[in-house]
Amino acid sequence: QVQLVESGGGLVQAGGSLRLSCAASGRAFSSRTVGWFRQTPGKEREFVAAISYSGGTTYDADSVKGRFIISRDNAQNTVYLQMISLKPEDTAVYYCAASRPMPSSILKKADEYAYWGQGTQVTVSS
Repeated sequence: QVQLVESGGGLVQAGGSLRLSCAASGRAFSSRTVGWFRQTPGKEREFVAAISYSGGTTYDADSVKGRFIISRDNAQNTVYLQMISLKPEDTAVYYCAASRPMPSSILKKADEYAYWGQGTQVTVSS
């Protein structure tokens, strides 16, 4: 079992920055891919970014490429999402998710993840 807790969300003006954290507890965190997703009311959960269990491979959605950076600190069991140049369309609840151990590829679909946090709200005002 893995428990995930997101933090760092809030209200920011367009062009501003936030750093989200995803703190994990439980087994084998360092062997799991971690992804960030976001969701707005009435829409499906959208992939944002993912990082392999070693941290050596990352993947970003086109909508955030060049603005969001995902990283991880396995010693601290934490994954980060640094967000810069935020836009109003980035407003959403952001979720982190962890895969089962040792996935064979980086994961971009919500149903490929086994564990989810409760989410943190990010609101970007224009």
